[in-house]
Amino acid sequence: MVMRDSPSLESEATSLPEAGRRLRPLRNLLRFLRPYRKQIAGAIVALIIAATTVLGLGMGLRYLVDGAFGSGNPDLLDQAVIVLLGVVFVLAGASYARFYLVSWIGERVVADIRKAVFDHVLTLSPGFFETTRTGEILSRLTTDTTLIQVVVGSSASVALRNFLLFIGGSVMLLVTSPTLTGLVFLVVPLVVAPILIYGRRVRRLSRDSQDRLADVGVYIEESLNAIRTVQAFTHEPVDRTRFGDRVEDAFATSVRRISARAMLTATVIVLVFSAVSAILWLGGRNVLDGTMSAGDLSAFVFYAVVVAGAVGAISEVVGDLQRASGATERLMDLLAIASPVVAPTLPVALPEPAEGRVEFDRVRFRYPARPDRPALEDFSLSVKPGEKIALVGPSGAGKTTVFQLLLRFYDPESGAVRVDGIDVRQAAPATLRGRIGLVPQEPVIFSANAWENIRYGRPDATDAEVRAAAEAAAADDFLDRLPEGFATFLGEKGVRLSGGQRQRLAIARAILRNPAVLLLDEATSALDAESERAVQTALDRLMVGRTTLVIAHRLATVLKADRIIVLDQGRVVATGTHAELSRQGGLYARLAALQFDQAADALAGIGDGAISRG
Repeated sequence: MVMRDSPSLESEATSLPEAGRRLRPLRNLLRFLRPYRKQIAGAIVALIIAATTVLGLGMGLRYLVDGAFGSGNPDLLDQAVIVLLGVVFVLAGASYARFYLVSWIGERVVADIRKAVFDHVLTLSPGFFETTRTGEILSRLTTDTTLIQVVVGSSASVALRNFLLFIGGSVMLLVTSPTLTGLVFLVVPLVVAPILIYGRRVRRLSRDSQDRLADVGVYIEESLNAIRTVQAFTHEPVDRTRFGDRVEDAFATSVRRISARAMLTATVIVLVFSAVSAILWLGGRNVLDGTMSAGDLSAFVFYAVVVAGAVGAISEVVGDLQRASGATERLMDLLAIASPVVAPTLPVALPEPAEGRVEFDRVRFRYPARPDRPALEDFSLSVKPGEKIALVGPSGAGKTTVFQLLLRFYDPESGAVRVDGIDVRQAAPATLRGRIGLVPQEPVIFSANAWENIRYGRPDATDAEVRAAAEAAAADDFLDRLPEGFATFLGEKGVRLSGGQRQRLAIARAILRNPAVLLLDEATSALDAESERAVQTALDRLMVGRTTLVIAHRLATVLKADRIIVLDQGRVVATGTHAELSRQGGLYARLAALQFDQAADALAGIGDGAISRG
C-alpha cells in the first residue's frame, strides 16, 4: 500500500506568533470553562480551605513543640492532638470536594471541546479533506483532548494549590524568621532559571511528540481501512516496517521530552532541598544560641518544606501545562479553519412543493487539490422537472463534479447552480440537500444494522416505511435471511454484505428519502443480472415524476434517458438521444464501443442501428 503524504493542518490555519507558543493557547479554554463558573468557584473555595489548612498545621506544630512539649503538660498535648484531628477532617473534606469538582470540570470541558471540534469538522467542505489526513483529525479529537483533560481536571488544580501554598508558606516563613527567609529566596532565581531554560525545550518536544503520534494514528487508520488490499498484495512486511519506523520516531521524540522534563525536575529538587538543608543547619545554630525557639525552627522547616514542595510540584506541572498548551493550539487551529462553503445568514426559501428543476449556468470550477486544471469549464445544463439525464464521458470529464456542485459540497468559481430557480448559495444547505437523493457507485454502509442504515436519510421514518423501501430496492429478502434480520449488525463498512447487497441497501436509503432530484452514479453497476433486473425495476418506479441525473456506464442506462450529455475535459461536447449521438459518431460512439456493455451492438441494432465506430 502506498502511503500518501498530506499537508499538516497547520497549513490550513494562520499560525500563532512565537510568543503565543508558550502558555497563551490555554486562554482559549476560558470559553469552555465559563459555563461552569459555579463549579469552578466551589473548587476554588475547597482548594483555598485545603491550602489554608495545610498552612495551619505549621502553627499547630509550633504550638505543640513550644507549648505541649516545652511545658510538659499532658492536657495541652491532648488538646493539640484533638485540634490536629479536626484539621485533618477539614483537610480531607476540602480535598474531596476539590478533587471531585476539578475532575468533573475536566471531564465536562473535554467533552464539550470534543463535541465542538467534531461539530465544526462536520461543517467543513469536502475540499478540506482532500488535503488533510483523517488520522490527524482523530489524533486531535482523542490524544490532544486527553492532554487537556489532564490539565483542566488535575494539573491546573495542582498548580493553583501549590501556588497558594508557595505564597502562604512564604508569608509564614517571613513571619517566623525574616533572616532565614532571605536565605530561602536567594535560591529562587536558581530554581526559576532551569524552569525557563528546560521549559522551552519541553514545550517544543511536546508538540513534536504529538505530531509523531498523529503520524502513527494516520498509518493505523489507513492500513486497517485497506486491510483486504494489504493482505491481497502481501504487503504486511512493508507495512510492519513502515509502521515500526513511525512508532520508533514517536518513541524517540517522547524520550527526548521525558529526558528534558526529568532533568528539569531533578535540577529543581537538588536546588530546593539543598537550600532547605542549609537553612536547617543555620536554624539549628540559632536554636543552640537561644535566638530562636525549637517550635519556631520546627514551623520554619515545615513551611520551608511546603514552599520547596510547592515549587517542585509547579515545575512538574509546567510540563503538563506546556503539553496541553500545544494540544490546545492544535485544536484551536482546527476550530479556526473556515469552510469556503457557508450557509447564508438569511437563506432564501426553496419553492414548495419541490419541482426538481436543475440549472447550471456557465459554471467554472477547479478542485482545491488540483487548482491548475478546471474540472468544469463554461458548463451549462438545464434539466426540466421529471427529466432523466445521462452524463457520459471519459474519466475526469467532470461527471462527478456535477453531482458535487449540485449538492453544494463546493461552490463554483464563476457561474451559478440553481435548484427550482434558486441559486444554491442562497439556500440553506440542509434544505437543499433534503431535496436530493444520492446513490453512489461505491455505497457507504455504516457500522450499524439495516434499520439504521436505511433510515439514515430520514431518522423519523417508521419501521414499516423502512421495510417498504427495502422491498422496493429488492433488499428485504437477503436482510430477512440474516441471523437477526434487519437488526443484524452489518460489520465495519458493511463487510458482512456483498457488493450488490450494499448497493441495494444504498438504493433503499434513497427510496426512503423520497427526493425531488435523484442522483445515480450507475447504481446498478455492482449487481448481478438477477439483482440488477429487480433493482432496475425499483429504480424505474422511483424515477417516475422525479428529476434524475445518472452517471452512465452501461448502455441500458443511456437508452432509458431522455437526453444524454457528453462531457469531455469539463465541457459539454454533445447532447442528444442515443440514436442521434450514435449517428454523429465522435466521442460518444467511441465510448459506446469501448465503455458500455458488450450488448451495445445488439441493443443498438434492435433500436437504432449499429453504433458508428468512427
